[in-house]
Amino acid sequence: MDVHGTVAEGFEPVRDAFVRNFGTLGERGAAVAVYRDGQRVVDLWAGTKDVDGTAPWERGTAQVVRSATKGVAAAVLLLLHQRGQLDLDAPVGHYWPEFKARGKERVLVRHVLNHRAGLPVLDHPLTSEQALDPLRGPEAVAAQAPAWEPGTDHGYHALTYGWLLDELVRRVTGQGTGAWLASQVTGPLGLDLWLGLPDAEAGRVGRVGRVEGPEPAGGLRARPKRSVTEAYEDPASLTRRAFAAITPFPDQNDPAYRAAALPATNAIATADGLARFYAALIGDTAGASRLFTPETVGLARAEESAGPDRVLVVGTRFGLGYMLHGSASPFLTPGSFGHPGRGGALGFADPDTGIAFGYVTNGFRKTVTADPRAQGLVRAVRGALGL
Repeated sequence: MDVHGTVAEGFEPVRDAFVRNFGTLGERGAAVAVYRDGQRVVDLWAGTKDVDGTAPWERGTAQVVRSATKGVAAAVLLLLHQRGQLDLDAPVGHYWPEFKARGKERVLVRHVLNHRAGLPVLDHPLTSEQALDPLRGPEAVAAQAPAWEPGTDHGYHALTYGWLLDELVRRVTGQGTGAWLASQVTGPLGLDLWLGLPDAEAGRVGRVGRVEGPEPAGGLRARPKRSVTEAYEDPASLTRRAFAAITPFPDQNDPAYRAAALPATNAIATADGLARFYAALIGDTAGASRLFTPETVGLARAEESAGPDRVLVVGTRFGLGYMLHGSASPFLTPGSFGHPGRGGALGFADPDTGIAFGYVTNGFRKTVTADPRAQGLVRAVRGALGL
C-alpha cells in the first residue's frame, strides 16, 4: 500500500495501524490526522478517492462523515451559550414557541444536546426530498409528541438531533447551523470542513459506499441480550424508527444531499479539517485562539446521560452534544469527548493529553460507533503516548 503523508517521531505506530487497515480490514480509501497541543503530528492518506473507483486519494480529499457531524454542530450551540446568546437551561420553546406543542413545554436546550428530549422518532417520517428542505424537519419535530417524559431518560436522536439543533440556531442567530459555522468557525480558521458543501469544493469529495470486513469484537455488537442490529430489525423499535425518520434515506453521493445542511448527518471534511476543528476547541492553533473556554470544555465532557440507551440499546455516555469515552465508543482517555460517524468516521479531542483526532473514509461498514479501523488508529495513538 502506497501511503502518503508524514508522522512525527514517536507516532510511527499510527502509520503501521493505518497500513493494517488496508491489509486486513477492507479499507479502500481513508485519511487520518492527529494534532498534539495544536501541532500536527500525524497526516496520512492512502487508497482511492472513490470507494468504487481508481483515482488516487489526494491531499485535500474530503468525505461525508455522517454522525461525526453531530460533534461539529454541537459546538455551535455551546459557542452561542459561551457568548451569552443561549441559555442551556431555558426551555426550547422560549426560543421556538411552536415547539411547545404536545407536551414539550419542559424540553430544555440541554436536553437537545444530551439526547434526553424524548424525540428520536417521527410518527410520519420525511421523504428524502422533504429532509433537504430546512423548514420541514423542524416543523415535523415541533409537531411530534415525545416518546418518553423529556429529561427522564436518554436515547440517541440519530436524525432528529439535527433539526432540533438547527432550528435553535436559526431562531437565535437568524442563520442556519451550516452558515453560522462557516462564518464564525470553519471559514476564519480555514478548515476543510463544510455543513452544506459549496459548489466550488464538490470536485474534492469522494464517492462513498459499503465495504465488508471483520466485525468488531466490542462496541455496539457486544450485548448479551439484544444487539442494536437485532433491535434495528424490529420495525416497531425505537432503534429502527429513529434511523427511519428519513425514509428512504438520501443518496449520500447526490450533489443535492451534499449541498444541504443536515446537522446530524452530512458534514463533509478532510481528516485534517476534522482533527484541526477539535484541536481548535481545546487549544490555540496556527495563530488562532482556542474556541472553547475551559468552562465550555467542561460542559462538553461532563457526563449528562449514561446507561442503557433507549435507541442504541447498549450503555452510552453523553456530555452536551458529544459522546464520551466508554465501552460503546472508546476514545483516548476518560476525559475525551467527540463523536463517531456511523460506518467509520471519528473525531474527538482529549484535553488531558492535548490530542485532537480525525479519521475519514469512503468505505462505510455496518458499525454504529466503535469501527475497528478507527479504533486501531486510536489504540496506536494511545500506545505512542505510552498510555
